[in-house]
Amino acid sequence: MPSNKTRNSLARQWELLKLLPTRTEGKTAKELALGLIEAGYEISKRQVERDLLDLQEFFGLECDDDQVPYKWRWSFDRPADLPSITLAEALSLVVVEDTLKPLLPLSVQRTLQSKFSQARSQLAMMAKKSSTARWAAKVKTVPTTLPLLPPSIDEGILELIQNALLLDEQVQATYQGMSDKLIELRLHPLAMVTRGAVVYLVATAKEYSDVRLYALHRFKAVTRTFEKLKPLKGFSLDKYITDGALQFGEGGEIELTALISDEMARLLSETPISTDQILSSKNSRQHLKATVLDSWQLRWWILSHGPGIQILKPAGLVKEMASTLRSAADQYSDIKK
Repeated sequence: MPSNKTRNSLARQWELLKLLPTRTEGKTAKELALGLIEAGYEISKRQVERDLLDLQEFFGLECDDDQVPYKWRWSFDRPADLPSITLAEALSLVVVEDTLKPLLPLSVQRTLQSKFSQARSQLAMMAKKSSTARWAAKVKTVPTTLPLLPPSIDEGILELIQNALLLDEQVQATYQGMSDKLIELRLHPLAMVTRGAVVYLVATAKEYSDVRLYALHRFKAVTRTFEKLKPLKGFSLDKYITDGALQFGEGGEIELTALISDEMARLLSETPISTDQILSSKNSRQHLKATVLDSWQLRWWILSHGPGIQILKPAGLVKEMASTLRSAADQYSDIKK
């Protein structure tokens, strides 16, 4: 089994081969050394020169010695074809792996799986030598809400829906909504969106033009139809999301006015809930005014802050929150103070 020193030398020389140009006049040993240092290798110009001489015979490298400093490149008749990834590519793949996977078709995921594995192995091998290779262990994204385990999605159903989305085809589906009732749907897939732990298909049904969300884990059966979907004129996924569809509302905006705690005012001063948010202090109370989407997401956000927020307007939302909080309090009415 090769020693750590041998493995590091091989990795360095492999990286060096990938830095060599194929179409330009070449790079000097100093330029190549700088490239290796940026990739996380501690190396001198002299060591690069020794590596180039070692590699020249096996890989057909060309050295232009008509000028000083010498310049190195791949031979015209032996172009580079190295099935590997750079340290920067390995780091990028490891950092984005968890985010990318839910957004990629299964066929693409299977293709990339070896790349993800190779990236993790390369970072592990370089961890002792390169601070860049240790970066992935030092950064992480965490949800702001209570993390939920993802629901189970049938892999066969997922692949059928992804393929329909890729090919712009309709699907025949058996779907179970929030009730136990199963319904048959002819769907026209438009997009797929991941929200928290749940993946949704954005689609129209039958000949209707209204766009709806269908949770992938609630599909019980899907059949390929081989029929092209009916295009929805003017549909844009970005606009659909911006309009608030993933906040589960009707898409309308309201002007929210509320009294909030000092702690909440400080939080909102750093991370506003809207571009037109106004915070002010009146009679030792903190006031909030902002234009927001009238949605379930808004209601969850309000309730999550408990006594830290009191809604003043609009009147309909005040009554709704009051009723919800009274019902919640009633469940604890037998608890002594």
